[in-house]
Amino acid sequence: MSERGGAPGGAREEILARMRRALEGASEAPPVPREYRRALAPGTDIVAMLVDRLVDYKANVHHGAAAITDALAGARRVAVPVDFPAQWRLGTAEFVEDTALTTEELDAVDAVMTGCAAAVAVSGTIMLDAGEAQGRRALTLVPDHHVVVVRRNQIVGHLAEALPRLDPGAPQTWISGPSATSDIELQRVEGVHGPRRLDVVILDD
Repeated sequence: MSERGGAPGGAREEILARMRRALEGASEAPPVPREYRRALAPGTDIVAMLVDRLVDYKANVHHGAAAITDALAGARRVAVPVDFPAQWRLGTAEFVEDTALTTEELDAVDAVMTGCAAAVAVSGTIMLDAGEAQGRRALTLVPDHHVVVVRRNQIVGHLAEALPRLDPGAPQTWISGPSATSDIELQRVEGVHGPRRLDVVILDD
């Protein structure tokens, strides 16, 4: 007698048995070549590409350490990681080190300034992994204005080149322009999930 309608699981076993019979003698699937592009063409100006993407995302881009003053124009209190380099603390703002700032204290500063782990030119993405001069995630998500310093040697063409530079065991933040979202009617709202304003300072040394 068939198990159909009999003991629980009978129909399931019957289906699995049919599948096993159908697969008997079937050859293994041929290997699929996966030659993913891991770098841009030689000679590609990855700095120019990164700038193009960032501007398209409505970020402000500056060049050189002296431009940090411009990026921080109007800011009176700026939160920074405790290990943020002294040579980048430029301008007249008061730099508040994030020893253990509360969410309310972070929300009260005019801006936050950090470094980064890598920047991907093809997607215009800046990556942080809580490493040197980057601080914790909340530091770059709560304030309304984020100034991030990117060194020229941190810029790569493709994502595949950036991943080995990141700490896989650390919390990561990937930033592609100021925080923005749109509703079903495509009404753009900025600053919902992070800083409303993003300034990127590229150091060409």
